[in-house]
Amino acid sequence: MFGTIAFLIVVFIIYIIIGLPSLEELENPKPQLASKVFTVDGELLGQFYFENRIETHIGSVPKYLVDALISTEDKGFYDHWGVDMSRFAKAMIKNVFTFSREGASTITQQLAKNLYKLKGRNENFFDVGVRKIREWITAVQIERTYTKNEIIELYLNISYFGRSAYGIESASRVYFDKSTSELTLPEAAMFIALLKSPEYYDPVKKGENAIRRRNLVMHNMVRNDKLSESEYQILKEQPITLTSERIGGARSIAPHFMEYLRQQLEAKADKYGYNLYMDGLNIYTTLDYKMQKNANQAASEHLKEYQGLFNKNWKWDKNQSLLTSLIDKAIKNSQQYNLAYSSQDKAKVYNRLKYDPKFIDSVKMAETTIQVGFVVIDPTNGEIRAMVGGENQIFGRGLNHVTGIRRQPGSSFKPIAYAVAVDNGYSPAYTLLNQKFNYNGWSPDNSNNDYSGYMTLRQGLANSVNVIAGRLTIGVIAPPSQVVKFARRMGIRSELNPYPSIALGTSEVTPLELTSAFGTFANNGVHFNPISITRIEDKNGIVLADFLPEYKEALSPQTATIMADIMQDVVNYGTGAGVRRYFHRPAGGKTGTTQDFADAWFVGFTPQFVGGVWVGFDDHRIKFTDWYGQGAKAALPIWAKFMEKTHKELELPLKYFDLASGVEVVNFCVGTMELGDSRIAGPNCPNIITDLVISKYMPQECELHKHGVVIKPEDKKGDIGW
Repeated sequence: MFGTIAFLIVVFIIYIIIGLPSLEELENPKPQLASKVFTVDGELLGQFYFENRIETHIGSVPKYLVDALISTEDKGFYDHWGVDMSRFAKAMIKNVFTFSREGASTITQQLAKNLYKLKGRNENFFDVGVRKIREWITAVQIERTYTKNEIIELYLNISYFGRSAYGIESASRVYFDKSTSELTLPEAAMFIALLKSPEYYDPVKKGENAIRRRNLVMHNMVRNDKLSESEYQILKEQPITLTSERIGGARSIAPHFMEYLRQQLEAKADKYGYNLYMDGLNIYTTLDYKMQKNANQAASEHLKEYQGLFNKNWKWDKNQSLLTSLIDKAIKNSQQYNLAYSSQDKAKVYNRLKYDPKFIDSVKMAETTIQVGFVVIDPTNGEIRAMVGGENQIFGRGLNHVTGIRRQPGSSFKPIAYAVAVDNGYSPAYTLLNQKFNYNGWSPDNSNNDYSGYMTLRQGLANSVNVIAGRLTIGVIAPPSQVVKFARRMGIRSELNPYPSIALGTSEVTPLELTSAFGTFANNGVHFNPISITRIEDKNGIVLADFLPEYKEALSPQTATIMADIMQDVVNYGTGAGVRRYFHRPAGGKTGTTQDFADAWFVGFTPQFVGGVWVGFDDHRIKFTDWYGQGAKAALPIWAKFMEKTHKELELPLKYFDLASGVEVVNFCVGTMELGDSRIAGPNCPNIITDLVISKYMPQECELHKHGVVIKPEDKKGDIGW
């Protein structure tokens, strides 16, 4: 009998010991810490976490916060060795004789329970007893390992304060949008009040409970000689004023950018040996806080106006078959349908939702919501400064319309074909015939149905003339295979079809790709791959990884200079002239509109920034119904309003596009241009036009006005005659 009892005691002791934290865990506690994400201008952009916890040090904690904690939770904290036996005995006697529940856990015991997860979810009487013993043992070990101040620091960093806030620093930011060191005494007392029950004393939903408990905490400070009665009488009348926007949940001004970061950071975790959600990393990004706010505002204001315009023009009664298809898809993707067990149950759900007016209205609203993708990059280093991934600027897990969609860019792709032509030696003053042609069955139309005589490349791009762009790629001026090659060098990785129609933007790309490619024009031909993260540090500030952008010379400086000059004419008098309603600094760009107004684009640049805007719908079958779906109308204003406000707010110096060496300003003879062979003007040429040319590709001098020799258009080099 004695042996059995001894055996059971040994087993029980072993069972107790097995559940205790190890020496390593005691000496090096590792609470889960939120990883913080910072903008390039030092603002906290957001966090990644399982538990929203930011560490703080005892030196940053106001003394009255510690006084409030000790006065309420453990008056004898500085006198006991982890367990307050006299307090425990009093609590047991009171609980037995009054049938009440009074706690006797010290701050150290509470720390042991929370830090090492000693409390189970569904505890019976035996489990509670075992846990208490483990808490006592662990509390004693903690007291032997740490000073009293270190215990207070750990306790405040570990405790849960509601609203997904773990630790006093996170709680301070969530409730009051300030750091712990800035808390007032009543605010500090409120946090100590929350320790008893974050839900019952939630100041958002149960303000009266929170004030009553907060005042009790301050009264405990009076009883413990940490606060005078007169001070208490004044402070207890103060309301709880919650000033943080984060009360409704941790929101970032750039949710799609945060999700874009998360995907990259998770992919790098194994290589650099970190846990994104637990290690308290400091992540430094390229995003600019002010620029992101401006991007959000420009996009949301424009979309609000445009949504109303679209709703007035879109008629579901003319698109009944499309609506039927969309309802079918929505039902089959719904939670109700997918949770239905049998095919019979699914059929019931299907038939009910198919005729449910509320469900149908929700489908209509979702499918006709105008979406946007807007990204801004510094072309000199590839750093992403702003990203608006969709109409919804709160939820980032949805489709990112900057990185996650591929759409035809339409005419906004033309500059890449023109860059090939310029690089091959064709000057902006080179002329092509603006007449319809048929090349192996392909015959592009001009959007305005205007077909005239010879037109310069500069005019063709500025006015987005499809026939001129098409003539580039049907011959030797800009062969499709070379256009693909240039696009690759400029950062476009999407599949591109090497057909003549590539000049009109028939191959799909992402907005990020096209915007990044345009940065090459603004940066003297050097292309930087987009970058969003510059540095990752551990919680102690030790650098785990530095990131530098990859770059290459994608275009010659001469080609880039000439393209930037041509594209300024798009903005100054061409299809992008709407920019000048808002923005008056040097800028270049290109509009784009796809067939039947399905996609609207504007990609533009200044010497400081390149930005790309796509506007459209998630379903290709829903399109703008008329002219208001053009890139110049639907996308361009977002870019222009953003650039105007950003350049002004950041007080950026006025900069112009430099002319690269190897590019000359020359006079062309208009007479030769009208005959399809642009030549340098001589002293006798009556009409001239000034334009740029790469020095090594200098055209011949005009002979028309020298000897009276007329050059025949069909003899023009490089024009194959379609």
